[in-house]
Amino acid sequence: MNLQEYFARISYNNSHKDADLQTLTDIFQHHIQAIPFENLSMHCGETIELDLQSTYNKIVRKKRGGWCLESNHLLFWALQQLGYDICILGGNTYEPAERAYTAEMNHILLKVVIKGDPYIVDAGFGGAYQAWQPLMLISGKDQPQVPGIFRFTEDNGTWFFEKVKRKHYIPEQSVPFPDTPQLGNIRKIYTFTLEPRHINDFQELNTYLQVSPDNILRKKSICTLQTTEGLYALVGWTFTEMKYNYVDDTDVVQITTLTDEEVEKTLKDKFNIVLENKLVP
Repeated sequence: MNLQEYFARISYNNSHKDADLQTLTDIFQHHIQAIPFENLSMHCGETIELDLQSTYNKIVRKKRGGWCLESNHLLFWALQQLGYDICILGGNTYEPAERAYTAEMNHILLKVVIKGDPYIVDAGFGGAYQAWQPLMLISGKDQPQVPGIFRFTEDNGTWFFEKVKRKHYIPEQSVPFPDTPQLGNIRKIYTFTLEPRHINDFQELNTYLQVSPDNILRKKSICTLQTTEGLYALVGWTFTEMKYNYVDDTDVVQITTLTDEEVEKTLKDKFNIVLENKLVP
């Protein structure tokens, strides 16, 4: 495992001699635009091992993506190697269908401290709720980015992370998209505390997510990647391309239903992924 190989994987060739915010932001953006958030292993009959060597081989050498446990663990290792003051935190994601946060910790995120200021770095949420830059860990402050406005609020040691949703415009639909949010609509993302965690705290979760039939990751094959303008998402046979803020406060969304053959081609063309085993979307 070496940093230069990781940098080549994310096409990063700038200076990294200073463990500062600019370098962190730069590496982070290269990471999320090169490494997809994906759970395809689960739908290819492969087991996901939660150890650094396995994750490194899969993402860096085999040019795959990974879910939060893998992608953020790899980023944690890289930033630690570069001398950042960094620790792992655990989160509880919001389940819109349940209108509640999960009872068990089921997400991994990173806290980086630079010159005494804490930032949250999370390369593993994927889709439209993936931040594009490190976020200042400060309560109640709107932090606008290209994907939208992100915000933390803190209550008695528990932090809440949310995003202001934009309207969606779908060119081929004359009727409004049913999920079109009202302006100012808030999407809750996850909660977390600042208790430092170790990757081993997530081993049970890693196993559970692969065997539990109830969770969304078992039910659907997912692959999403941030682009320079928005994102690509392949969920089952549905390919979505989103461009952020195409017109004022509106994201444009193109949705295509693919055949099995097109799924394989789309993974290669859009996500740079070639699977070793057959995917069952």
